[in-house]
Amino acid sequence: MIRRDAFIPAPGPKGRRGLFSLAASLAALVAGCVALAQPLSAETISGALARAYGFNPDLNAQRASGRATDENLPTALSGYRPTITANGDVGFNVNETSGGGNSATRYSQPRGVGLSVTQNLWNGNRTANGVSRAESQILQARENTRLTEQNILSNAATSYMNVLRDTAILNLRRNNVEVLEQQLRQTRDRFQVGEVTRTDVAQAEASLAQGQADAFTAQANLQTSIANFRQVIGIEPSNLQPARPLDKVVPASLKSAIALSELEHPAIQAARHNVDAASLNVKVITGQLYPTVGVTGSLSRRYDTSSGSGGSGGAGGRIDTLGASVVTSLSVPIYEGGAVYSAVRQAKELLGQAQLQADLQREQIRALVVSNWGTWVNSSAVIQAAQAQVRAAEIALNGVREEAKVGQRTTLDVLNAQQLLLNARVQLVSAQRDRVVSSYALLASVGRLSATTLGLQVVKYDPTIHFDQVKGKWIGTSTPDGR
Repeated sequence: MIRRDAFIPAPGPKGRRGLFSLAASLAALVAGCVALAQPLSAETISGALARAYGFNPDLNAQRASGRATDENLPTALSGYRPTITANGDVGFNVNETSGGGNSATRYSQPRGVGLSVTQNLWNGNRTANGVSRAESQILQARENTRLTEQNILSNAATSYMNVLRDTAILNLRRNNVEVLEQQLRQTRDRFQVGEVTRTDVAQAEASLAQGQADAFTAQANLQTSIANFRQVIGIEPSNLQPARPLDKVVPASLKSAIALSELEHPAIQAARHNVDAASLNVKVITGQLYPTVGVTGSLSRRYDTSSGSGGSGGAGGRIDTLGASVVTSLSVPIYEGGAVYSAVRQAKELLGQAQLQADLQREQIRALVVSNWGTWVNSSAVIQAAQAQVRAAEIALNGVREEAKVGQRTTLDVLNAQQLLLNARVQLVSAQRDRVVSSYALLASVGRLSATTLGLQVVKYDPTIHFDQVKGKWIGTSTPDGR
């Protein structure tokens, strides 16, 4: 359902009466919306965008992906930390010996516990470069989340405006059917008294059939838009209020829009972080060719008991041993079959690919900004032209009707004039929708479509909160949100 002042075409001269008048169109518009939508609370575009920002599953899934990427940093930092291993063993041995007419059996129960601590001292800077790579990956994930946020907000605005547009068009089509039905009745009455021919009746019947088909198509389009609205925003549309374009936050010129996009668009920023991560990945893999230095400390205690029978092996006893050691090791790779060399070459090619993708992403965003800027600038002129077309079509329809009353126009002329007015009003509705949608699309292509820019009443998602919670964790399997 939408308000009466949503998508209102420019009114014609006051006092004019006509079956296809503006008042009749608006009355049918409201009545049709009541029948199509459930009687839920009114919804503004800001409220719809806020709901999408908080509950859209695609956006929340991307946020979860970003939180998972945060764990790359603790994983990389583990290279600076020691690995501690505890071990224990227990067993039972039996040894039988014989010779010189003597035999002996000896039983032993070896047991022991130990603790080993290994600390890496240097591994070809793989740890340091791995930490930097993880940081670049985290920044890239944040930009991907921001890009998804922009896409969801833009899609939500488009879905909102599509429901408004298609609801208005459906009711215009339905009102047109009512007009054509009355036109057909009048034509048949005039045919009965001999004022028109059977051809005029057939023309009116054909126009009515076409109008009914157009109404069914409009209804199908509206149902599709409602389904998309629910998918993106999460609820059924109800009593949608008119929306305004984002005039105040759109850049002042095309040049400034392009400059802002290169600095702020999340797709460009994500591509740059991807280049950094790929460059660091080359260094991480190359580090496998360098020596590794580490130190290992161990502490162990053994409890070995033994007993026996026969010969001299009959003696038994218990031996306790306590041992400790600290060992520094140096490992120098000589040749590992060529796998590391292959991995380095592959990483360098992937780095080149990432650089090319960054250049491509920048050009694609620039082209998108130029395209959306042209659509945005022209949208005002399109609306003005559509309004002028509606006014002219209203005057023409009233004139044709008056001329038809005195026999100067045929029924076909009246039907054609009615169709021209209907098409003009549909174009005006579409133009008004396009102006709002183009403003959101332009702001998204610049990289500034966000909850903060739109002033949405939501709790802003801050990826640094989760990052700060996990970056220094040494132990634990529970995530900060309790899972």
